[in-house]
This record gives sequence, C-alpha cells and structure tokens, in this order.
Amino acid sequence: MLVLAGIVVIVAGFMLRFNPLLVVMTAALVTGLAAGLDPLAIVAAFGKAFNESRYVTVIYIVLPVIGLLERHGLQERARHLIGSLRGATAGRLLIGYLLFRQISAALGLTSIAGPAQTVRPLVAPMAEAAADAQAPDRDPDDQRVAAMAAATDNVGLFFGEDIFIAIGSILLMKGVLEGYGIHIEPLHLSVWAIPTAIAAFLIHGARLLLLDRRLGRRR
Repeated sequence: MLVLAGIVVIVAGFMLRFNPLLVVMTAALVTGLAAGLDPLAIVAAFGKAFNESRYVTVIYIVLPVIGLLERHGLQERARHLIGSLRGATAGRLLIGYLLFRQISAALGLTSIAGPAQTVRPLVAPMAEAAADAQAPDRDPDDQRVAAMAAATDNVGLFFGEDIFIAIGSILLMKGVLEGYGIHIEPLHLSVWAIPTAIAAFLIHGARLLLLDRRLGRRR
C-alpha cells in the first residue's frame, strides 16, 4: 500500500497550491522509493520518459520564437502585405487558409499550423487587415473576424485529419467498431471521410463569403 503514497502527495500538493510540476515529480519520486527502486533507477525512468515524449516540449521552443517574431513586427508586416494586395478580402483569404489546412491535415501534417503557430501571429491579422480595407469604419474592437479565423483553423483540422489513415481518431473508430463486431480497414474510414471534408469546406466557405458580404455592406 506504500506505493499509493504518491497519490497522497499529489492531493496534498494541489490542495496547498504548490507548483504542479514539482508536485508531480515529488509524487513520482515518493512512489518509486516506496516501491523499493534505487534513486538512480528513478532518475533513469524520468530521463527515459522525457526522451520518449520530447516532442511534447517542442511547444516551449515554438512559442518564444513566435513571441519574438511578433515583437519585431510580424503582425504589422502581415497586415501591410494584405493591405497592398488588390482584391484581397477576409473571406477569400480564410477560404484559402481553410483549403491549405484541410489538405495539410489530410496528409498528416496537423502540427504545422494552429491557433498559436499561425492564426494569432499571421492569419488573424491578415484577415483583419483585409476586413479593414473592406469596411474602413469597422469597429477596431470587433473580434468577429479574428474568431472566424480561429474557427476556420478548427474546421480545416477537424474535417481534414480524418482523411489521414494513421490519425488517432481513425484508429479510435476502428477499435470501437471492432468492439461491436464490425471489422473495417482504416483506409475505408479515411475514404468515407472525404465527402464529409468536402461538405465542411463548402459550408464553411459559404459562411466566409457571407462574412465578405456583410463587410462589403458596411462601406
């Protein structure tokens, strides 16, 4: 029962509002010692877990880089680029991003874009710059264009990733169906995800065109 001491440490640490990372590491250390492991073996287990999951920590590198780029004028340059293009509208820009997001997600490249990587530093400022050109009297505090940019990323990822046969959602559906005695290959699930992705593109694309129409009326 001593190996359950780690749970007590976690509960006590969270109740006392200590640093979560420190609490979890302490709980793991206590559990290992209670199980009779050597301290070096516990440290080795920490190292192995970090090495096998090191891709999780990539975000700690990406976010500071994006912050530095924003500080040195990334959003301003993106706005200027879109403002200099004739015929660029918020809806057309987001339709292009939706197509890119769906295709890249269908190829399994789900992490090359996202709210932190592309929407906040690039896509949303570019869409807002296009919206400002369409409707100069637009309220600067209006967040609907930025919200639509985030929604476009979500729609593109959600309905595009199911086309990739090695994605977790496809494997989950395969496992659930097999639990009910229905045996189906991941490729078949991916193929039938294509009509859904096309429908999602058409429906959300229509929403983006309606956004353009609303912005055009405000001129």
